Amino acid sequence: MPEHFLCEIDSGVATISLNRPDRKNPLTFDSYAELRDWFRAVVYDDAVRAVIFAPNGGNFSSGGDVHDIIGPLTRMNMKDLLKFTRMTGDLVKAMVNCGRPVIAAVDGVCVGAGAIIAMASDLRIATPRARVAFLFTRVGLAGCDMGACAMLPRIIGQGRAAELLYTGRAMAADEAERWGFFNRLVAEDDLMPAARQMAQGIAAGPGFAHMMTKTMLVQEWSMSIEQAIEAEAQAQAICMQTGDFERAYRAFVARDKPVFEGD
Repeated sequence: MPEHFLCEIDSGVATISLNRPDRKNPLTFDSYAELRDWFRAVVYDDAVRAVIFAPNGGNFSSGGDVHDIIGPLTRMNMKDLLKFTRMTGDLVKAMVNCGRPVIAAVDGVCVGAGAIIAMASDLRIATPRARVAFLFTRVGLAGCDMGACAMLPRIIGQGRAAELLYTGRAMAADEAERWGFFNRLVAEDDLMPAARQMAQGIAAGPGFAHMMTKTMLVQEWSMSIEQAIEAEAQAQAICMQTGDFERAYRAFVARDKPVFEGD
């Protein structure tokens, strides 16, 4: 089990959360690295078919810990600084390439690296009290952290992303939903039930096909239309060889609901 964050696996859904609610769940060197390693390993874990990144104690994450991370960074040389920034980026790469749909359930504070984790998730559900901010310019850093300048414009548009990344201002929950950052807003008491319902629905679906969908969503960013159409043709041909494709066909013929097994 992880040491630096909470993790529960039930019925194909892994629910993870940072575990420092007294500090609004900041990230540390250890939690960054352990989350990166967990997402890398989940690729090979058939027990997990969807992931929920949950809040804890009413907040999602306050980003990098001021005392445990920011302070030490001011005393590092360039080699160690680059080692750190590459490690944080590797967390996003691991999330993007984990082969499992990731749902961010956002409540309260979601800023800095916490906002990046929400951004790197596939789907985002939030409460009206959620506040998202990419704070990097507020501490003298560029807004281009952990893939933000590549990913955020694709979610909310170039101009809106530029505003948030230049100013570091907080994006209110209703604004984030209107801009497409949040898929939807729910009441605070409904947040985890809504996230679990979504995750369980995904986990009950064709796992291999979901993995392929996530893979193509990422890979097609850099493809031309012609390349994307060909890549999707190959992806579908592969999926047509799966057991779930045959199960779906047989269920349709029998006028029944398919039970997917993920292979």
